[in-house]
Amino acid sequence: MSMNEPQRIAKLLARAGIASRREIERMIEDRRIAIDGVPIETPATILTSLTGVTVDGKPVAPPKAAKLFCFHKPSGVLTAERDPQGRRTIYDVLPKGLPRVVPVGRLDLNTEGLLLLTTDGELKRQLELPSTGVVRSYRARAYGNVSQAQLEELIHGIEIDGVRYGSIDANLERRTGANTWVEMRLTEGKNREVRRVLEHLGLRVSRLIRTSYGPFGLGDLERGEVAEIDRNQLFMFRQSLAKQGGPKEKSPERGPSAAPSSPRRTPSSPAAAKRQHSRPPRRP
Repeated sequence: MSMNEPQRIAKLLARAGIASRREIERMIEDRRIAIDGVPIETPATILTSLTGVTVDGKPVAPPKAAKLFCFHKPSGVLTAERDPQGRRTIYDVLPKGLPRVVPVGRLDLNTEGLLLLTTDGELKRQLELPSTGVVRSYRARAYGNVSQAQLEELIHGIEIDGVRYGSIDANLERRTGANTWVEMRLTEGKNREVRRVLEHLGLRVSRLIRTSYGPFGLGDLERGEVAEIDRNQLFMFRQSLAKQGGPKEKSPERGPSAAPSSPRRTPSSPAAAKRQHSRPPRRP
């Protein structure tokens, strides 16, 4: 859609990377967004551009080409801009010099691994929608025993405490002593879905790592490092999403086309700039 076409201000600001639409609605309620100095009263306000729009008194620049980054989120940090309890958030550990970015979905406090970051709120929304069918892959270390047959039943989905979880492609990777490693691929990503499903099967998760999101893989990113997705690759991926149009009914399929690719690092450090993403994710 062209920036000259009438659009809701919440959508325009999301595209400009200010925040998610939901967060922008809260900012409007708090009278933090204005046009020519007059606070906006509704997120349904229609505009053709961001000329004259300010956030907290600062002019909003027109949206630039969307950027997407892979971030290796460490365990122990929140996927949030700030925390009332003073706990560390991803913004406390992100490398300096990044543009303003918003996370695609969330990883809970004790989950580590791949977290996508983008400058474009509309891209964030597109990646998060269950209807786009973007596959998320995880590796979980858990205490307890589970059979491959039990895991394979998850392909049909499962209901836990009144919550319905969709199809999950789960496989027993290996056992090490009392611990079991399980690989899981899903497309919904509901709150704490992997942990709740495994706990329902009698496992106690001690470590959870997201290894890929769509075609983008964690690669050998060190904890706390960021890598930018090549713009051509991002363009092709967005084109594929646009062609899909509609919810995914089938379960994620394995195959060469599902293999996540590796991004190129941003030069957050000289050492990071030299390393290449040619190796698969390390197995802890």
